[in-house]
Amino acid sequence: MEVHVGDILEMRKVHPCGGKTWTVLRVGMDFKVRCNVCGHERMAPRRKIEKNIKRIIAKGEE
Repeated sequence: MEVHVGDILEMRKVHPCGGKTWTVLRVGMDFKVRCNVCGHERMAPRRKIEKNIKRIIAKGEE
């Protein structure tokens, strides 16, 4: 799956704040993402994030 910095992702699970969309801040072995509702930033392994992506809403830089 091609994910780039700036992409907006819709995830399968809802964040405790009620948001389902996240913006990608960093890509590598780990992804750094920010919740678009509350601004919480999180780092997680690439495999876990890619597994939980429902769809890519907007494309960022390529």
